[in-house]
Amino acid sequence: MKNLIGGGLLLAAIAFAAPVQAADWITISNSVEVNKPVDAVWKRIGDYCEISEWMKVTCTYARGQGELGSIRVLLNGATTEVMVAKTAHSYTYWQNVGNMAPASFHGTLMAEPDGMGMTKLSYTLVYDQDGLAADKRESEHTRLQGRFHDLLGVMKTLSETP
Repeated sequence: MKNLIGGGLLLAAIAFAAPVQAADWITISNSVEVNKPVDAVWKRIGDYCEISEWMKVTCTYARGQGELGSIRVLLNGATTEVMVAKTAHSYTYWQNVGNMAPASFHGTLMAEPDGMGMTKLSYTLVYDQDGLAADKRESEHTRLQGRFHDLLGVMKTLSETP
């Protein structure tokens, strides 16, 4: 009898639950060729708080020192990002505090060997534009596309400068 009542309650909950809406995920990918080997490029720009130099923002660690699970705090506390994945030449983070947090913003910085002494440096952003106001979606996409394209240029210059 308990199973029958429990099953009935479960069916009722499912029947009256609000419909789940699919997220509207956006991906922005930028890359640049760097005239340096991948290890040299990553050593120069790949530290998790190195963002302070190439983005010109403050960066401190709230947890860790750049390993998986580290939490960096940018802009004097306005933005918090948790490192959720890491390889020898890449990391991925999730912004859980900041202007893009409502959109489940994630970013991946990655360096890959690309021929003799060359590196392909990529920055990929993924976010749910349903987390943004409808009138801000296009302008945010344009802003992010341009901003991270320009940041790759800064990282290229830093990597290639002796």
